[in-house]
Amino acid sequence: MNEKCVSSREIYKGRVVGLRVDDIITDKGVTAKREVISHNGGAAILAVKDGKILLEKQFRYPYGEVIWEIPAGKREGNEEFIATARRELEEETGLIPLDLKEILKIYPTPGYTNEVICVFYADDFKEGSLNFDDCEDILSFWKDEREVYEMIDRKEIKDGKSLAALLWYFSRKK
Repeated sequence: MNEKCVSSREIYKGRVVGLRVDDIITDKGVTAKREVISHNGGAAILAVKDGKILLEKQFRYPYGEVIWEIPAGKREGNEEFIATARRELEEETGLIPLDLKEILKIYPTPGYTNEVICVFYADDFKEGSLNFDDCEDILSFWKDEREVYEMIDRKEIKDGKSLAALLWYFSRKK
């Protein structure tokens, strides 16, 4: 099962994403078009301390609502995923992780984007300093594990990377 790109045309190149249309041919000789949103990827951090999980609330424009997420952000250039995780955690929460363990690599929407999110786990920190981007408005909360589990059950946490990381975490608590 494979598809080979015959030609590619860039439609849009923005600060965060790009859009291209590829003409492809399958192993069976069928030709088709693939619309691909290019994204540099990002990192997310499941931060846990003393039985509490760090969650953030942030307005997400595409959904028109405030959502709960674990801390995360996009890679800068060819930055290593682990460097992105360290940078984003400090920028958004003021915490510097003393150790990061890669737990998941997620393809959020494999049908039309090449975005990869690498998820890390951290449970030991030192204090750093907040450094929000100009347009960021983020609130961070340490929530009891049980409360986070109940938030998932009430469908209050909808973000895919956060749900995947929390599923990983809670599956190991049994």
